[in-house]
Amino acid sequence: MRRVDLVTPPMAGHLHPVLGVAARLAVEPGLEVRVISTAAALPAIAASGVTGVALLEGADEVIETVVNPPYRIGSNPRLLFRQFRAALALQADFRRELLAAWSAQRPDLVIADFTMAAVGTAADEIGVPWWTTHPSPCAIEGRAGPPSYLGGWRPGRSRVGRARDAVGRSWVRGFKRLAPRLAGVRLADVGVTRQYRPDGSETIYSAERVFALTPASVEYPRALPSAVRYVGPVLHTPPTPLAAPVLDTGRRAVLVTAGTHLPWHKSDLVAGAARAAAALPDVEVHVSLGGSGPVGSGPVGAVPPGLVVHDYVDYARDLPRFAAVVHHGGAGVLGHTLAAGLPSVVWPVDYDQFDHAVRLVDAGVAVRVRRPDDLAAALRRVLDEPSYRLRAETLAADIARAPAVETIAAEVRVRLLGRAAGGRVPESPQ
Repeated sequence: MRRVDLVTPPMAGHLHPVLGVAARLAVEPGLEVRVISTAAALPAIAASGVTGVALLEGADEVIETVVNPPYRIGSNPRLLFRQFRAALALQADFRRELLAAWSAQRPDLVIADFTMAAVGTAADEIGVPWWTTHPSPCAIEGRAGPPSYLGGWRPGRSRVGRARDAVGRSWVRGFKRLAPRLAGVRLADVGVTRQYRPDGSETIYSAERVFALTPASVEYPRALPSAVRYVGPVLHTPPTPLAAPVLDTGRRAVLVTAGTHLPWHKSDLVAGAARAAAALPDVEVHVSLGGSGPVGSGPVGAVPPGLVVHDYVDYARDLPRFAAVVHHGGAGVLGHTLAAGLPSVVWPVDYDQFDHAVRLVDAGVAVRVRRPDDLAAALRRVLDEPSYRLRAETLAADIARAPAVETIAAEVRVRLLGRAAGGRVPESPQ
């Protein structure tokens, strides 16, 4: 048997795609698959039918405060550096425990979520090949096109515009080089001795394979590293005992969600959805709180009239039943919405969401809003103008023709078993 370890943080937007890949690889003859995360991820791992390994015992509460703070991070340097320091300390501890686990059971291939910067260096230390899964490939630095994390730039078309993009790319790279010093941290603590390879690619991502989990058709040409392969979204959510939403058969239903992060944004989300529902009496508006707590508690308090509010909605199971989605531009809901063939209204609030928003608008599948008062008009537009639905259905058909998990499984077969689909090789001794 050949062993594959998949490593991911416990947050749903990162965990669920990795679980989808792991569940597919687990049925591949000749492979033994584990998912390595923290204790908070174990229920979802078990529900997905995969073996789980938990590291960093007792650290999940700390992790939650680091990755999901009750305030907007934005471009505030103080908040960014504080988050960076805390995250790096957690990754250093995770790396030490990971190497100890691998000393007892060595994998043949490691597949890591892109946020796990310490995993690749640990795999290099024991001489094991490693690959990266990346739900937000807009964040990967390219040799052309617009940079990310600057508010959602479109590609410059003129000479001046292309020069602007080049300056922006240089600024982002310079900031990344300077950030560890400004934050007072040592990247060497997680095994990173250099941030860039001689070819200019970022060392935190695999030099062999980076699976970009969005469709290539919604990305701008940016001359990305040769390791990057666009495979599309991994459409997996662990089975849930929660009942599916009950929809009014006499009205079109829309889902409003900001995923499982952004607790500080949930009250604004609910208030904006309530105003949109009041302005659209022919539309049934559902809101998902992303597991923030029972309806009527948590960050939103009492539910305004005119809404159907859920603590959690299973995207893989339930999203195709809606007519449109209002979301924040997070990679998880973005992929599920595209795969369901649904138009969307994008209300970005932090991180890479602005970059996702502009790409969805240019792909013709979404309208972006900047204020909650604009939600009703934007929803009316994507619901009533057929072009949005038609373009979304075209993208969904492309995604369905080549499922991401099948593409990744095929590459693993070739890398570890030396065969393509349908071929056979002798099993390696354990």
